Amino acid sequence: MNNPLAQRRAGILLHITSLPGGGACGTLGAEAYRFVDFLAAAGHSVWQTLPVGPTHDDGSPYQCLSLHAGNAEFISVEALVEAGWLDAVPAAPPLWSTLLDQARRGFQQRAQPDQQRQYADFVAAEAHWLEDYALFRALREAHQHAAWVDWPAPLRDREPAALAAARQRFHEQIQGIFFEQFVFMRQWLALKAYANRHGVLLFGDMPIFVAHDSADVWAQRDYFQLGADGRPTVVAGVPPDYFSATGQRWGNPHYRWDRMRQDGFQWWITRVKSQLRLFDLVRIDHFRGFEAYWEIPADHDTAMHGRWVQAPGDALFKTLCAYFDPLPVVAEDLGIITAEVDALRLSYGFPGMKILQFAFDGGPANPYLPHNHRTLSVVYTGTHDNDTTVGWYKALPPHAREYVCDYLHCASEAMPWPLIRACMASVATLAVIPMQDALALDGRHRMNTPGTDAGNWRWRFEWAQADAALAPRLRRFAEIYGRVPPKN
Repeated sequence: MNNPLAQRRAGILLHITSLPGGGACGTLGAEAYRFVDFLAAAGHSVWQTLPVGPTHDDGSPYQCLSLHAGNAEFISVEALVEAGWLDAVPAAPPLWSTLLDQARRGFQQRAQPDQQRQYADFVAAEAHWLEDYALFRALREAHQHAAWVDWPAPLRDREPAALAAARQRFHEQIQGIFFEQFVFMRQWLALKAYANRHGVLLFGDMPIFVAHDSADVWAQRDYFQLGADGRPTVVAGVPPDYFSATGQRWGNPHYRWDRMRQDGFQWWITRVKSQLRLFDLVRIDHFRGFEAYWEIPADHDTAMHGRWVQAPGDALFKTLCAYFDPLPVVAEDLGIITAEVDALRLSYGFPGMKILQFAFDGGPANPYLPHNHRTLSVVYTGTHDNDTTVGWYKALPPHAREYVCDYLHCASEAMPWPLIRACMASVATLAVIPMQDALALDGRHRMNTPGTDAGNWRWRFEWAQADAALAPRLRRFAEIYGRVPPKN
């Protein structure tokens, strides 16, 4: 694979859930293809999403039930009808599981022989994670979504006889999950192929840590710092800082890096391989944790009394870069970053991140100000964790708004366009704009507010919000600042 950031590009940040449509969330159906067409018309060659795995009940894509599985809610029912596996889109759709069961029966009865072979090949090739994930899902549903540490001990501890009995008991559910994941991958790869044909790269997001209540931790406990009962002995987070007097206690289990070294980081190779099948480029969230991570005793309610522990980031990335050549990774290096973290990132040539909403305090040396940017960067007006640019600007005190306008020369242009222009003009190799900013939406359209539990991850846009002038305007910016790649 060629380096996707060998030339200047522009992109839009929009999660799949935020696509328009009539269902509960966006899907990999017609609206996703229309969005690719919009990007191509706008001269934007990158579509960035959030993690696409199956979520817990809170909907956060950063705490998934599996590192390898796709979110079945993204499956397009219309595409199942087009494939001939469903007779029609029901006027009042039944439960999602019922609909997929109907599609599976239709597949068994009407799929072409080559499609049947593709399914068998998928199940065989992905068995290393798929079998555990399907059983985990079936057991989790049978236990009313209880975390695996709260299951009966024989299942919690994966006693062979208990697992064999469960596989037999939940055979049909397991087969249904195999089919669900086959369909997700089939639809995803079709969308990716369409995007790539239209000059659009897919840019994914990979959290550094894993949700404790996940198939991966349940099935591979020896890679994590867990007690005999499966519960974490230490958990992840970040220490107290300017933003939080008690720090952030995320609760993810920490890795047993010594164990991961023993087999040459095969766990990470497998994880990255799954991501690079889905995406052309991947952001690694909380990159600083590969140099040193904040370890919090699991019985502490806050992150205040943790400690920094060195991580083998250099050994890990040496292995990954030898296996994947090149390794198309962007390092999320926001917050307080040490010289050692910078050195690790730069030694492997990974771009860091620059957020323009962070640029306007601290004076002219602020590293997020455009005049301090470096080429090896991805610049954003804001991310999924920020307010929209319109909301951010409105919330600034008057003296701060005056400084922003002085810096950006924005007297003749309303927000968010001065910040979008600065993003595009940056020397950073990739400029990414959240779709909310492209649509000039206010803070009511924010995707996520960190530290809150309600109302996040639900935002969706409508095409009526994008007037006919939007794609040409975005394209003009991309052209002016050299971000439209030449056609092959």
